[in-house]
Amino acid sequence: MSIKLSILDQSPISEGSNAVESLKHTAQLAKKAEEWGYTRFWVSEHHDATTLAGSSPEILISHLASVTSSIRLGSGGVMLPHYSAYKVAENFKLLEALFPGRIDAGVGRAPGGMPRATYALHDGNYRDVNKFPIQVDDLLMYLNDTMPAEHIYQGLKATPIIEEAPPVWMLGSSQSSALLAAEKGLPYMFAQFINGEGGPSYANHYRKRFQPSAYLQRPKQAVAVFFACAETEEEAERIISSLDLSMVMLEQGMPSVGTPSPDKALTYPYSHYEQQRVIENRKRMIVGTPKKVRAEIEKIAEEYNADEVMLVMIAYDFQDKLKSYELIAKEMLV
Repeated sequence: MSIKLSILDQSPISEGSNAVESLKHTAQLAKKAEEWGYTRFWVSEHHDATTLAGSSPEILISHLASVTSSIRLGSGGVMLPHYSAYKVAENFKLLEALFPGRIDAGVGRAPGGMPRATYALHDGNYRDVNKFPIQVDDLLMYLNDTMPAEHIYQGLKATPIIEEAPPVWMLGSSQSSALLAAEKGLPYMFAQFINGEGGPSYANHYRKRFQPSAYLQRPKQAVAVFFACAETEEEAERIISSLDLSMVMLEQGMPSVGTPSPDKALTYPYSHYEQQRVIENRKRMIVGTPKKVRAEIEKIAEEYNADEVMLVMIAYDFQDKLKSYELIAKEMLV
């Protein structure tokens, strides 16, 4: 099976750097991804996150589309319960009008931040995630101009009016999101980089329960996973050590000013509990030489019955990040 490779970039900020540099790196990576043959490049939504710069994927997508020419660009994803489905539809229809045939509207129901950010996004009101399935229906309706005659907003148009709407992807890391994607007849991206347990089983449920729709006739499954690739196993381990420590710090609520350096990570005095967390978190990562990473990508694609794997990388040194994506592209895409 031919496997497509794509990228999700969270615009991580390294210790000693800043958001401006991080966003410049995201744009540089998008240009290189296009050159190397990646299928799509998505950006994320995080709020009140001092270590991740991407808070508004729609705006960032517009910039990335302006500095590239052919690679698909999208959101990984827009956290729909925070917003009006109508306004999200307008944002993506405008992006599609500006950059036809290149836009993906990935949506999820996660908060994308801690509770105080969620309250701020809702002016102190409760965030009702139970309305998410209805919001997905509304988003599809507004994007595709399929409002029923009896709708309360009958006649309302999400503008601009365009010939083809951007595809909506369901993003998730649980069985409920897989089943919702199947029910709506939408492509599904499982976030193994968030949840290292149960993904292949959820993907199987998605395929079995999939209902063909006006948007998709057959199941379309992809999976996103953390990775690091280098010419030697030792170098790959050195690079990923920064993410190992970042995740342990995040899990314990430890203060962070950005992705730590490998030097800091490799000298960190891990407790026994923290060592076990590193081992557990490695279920969410693919790490090694190009040949090893290729074998692991092929394995995970087979487990998910997916023809596309989205790679997510957080590294202290941007040059290490570029090299990782280049090495696996040369191994699998050239």
